[in-house]
Amino acid sequence: MSTPLRDRALAAANEAGARLLHGVERFVLRSSTVPTTPFLPLDTFGWIADLERSWTAIRAELDEVLEYREALPNFQDISVDQASLTDDDGWKTYFFFAYGFRSDANCARCPKTAALLDAVPGLTTAFFSILSPRKGIGEHRGPWRGVLRYHLALRVPEPRDAAGISVGGQVAHWEEGRSLLFDDGYDHHAWNDTDGVRVVLFADVIRPLRPPADQINRALIAAIGRSPYIRDARSRHQAWERRFEALRPGSAG
Repeated sequence: MSTPLRDRALAAANEAGARLLHGVERFVLRSSTVPTTPFLPLDTFGWIADLERSWTAIRAELDEVLEYREALPNFQDISVDQASLTDDDGWKTYFFFAYGFRSDANCARCPKTAALLDAVPGLTTAFFSILSPRKGIGEHRGPWRGVLRYHLALRVPEPRDAAGISVGGQVAHWEEGRSLLFDDGYDHHAWNDTDGVRVVLFADVIRPLRPPADQINRALIAAIGRSPYIRDARSRHQAWERRFEALRPGSAG
């Protein structure tokens, strides 16, 4: 069970880890074999085209998940450090993978999406990111530039130019069935100033690096997966899974 003392301890551990990561970021970035710009070209990774070709199948599985949107976890309910960005029910999540953790139940409900994600090399995190109408996410930066962030737009309400993301001062808008690849180590913020729900398939993948930076990066990512912060998020997600399963028709709960 979460307590103020436990949450403060997790926040302190997360802050200390972020300082450590930032200390070696410059070395890692000098070894990048792909651009270090805010947005990256979509041909950086071959699997992006595979996901785009299958976007309607992913969208169909998402639509079934959205039948239970109110019961989905708020991001800060799973990842406590997100409370600085969102403290309401406007940013919902549906996790598939996170730093070595696989949500078998969520993957089973979306088997085509899970199979496509299984084929993505270097995947560290993946989930449906669901922004409610009139929801914004304030400016922030990711903790570690050893990963790159990917969005596949699945639901983009009209007017399309009223929902978007700014990364390093460069603005982009989502388009259904199309992707964005960017470096979340730049300051960025996102918004959905429409009356509809915006959903993307959100994924983080390991940045391609020359050795020995690649080995250092992978070791750090593995360490993140063993951190108290990730263990706590995993525990919170598993508790949500048990509650969610009891809500679904035909469940044993």
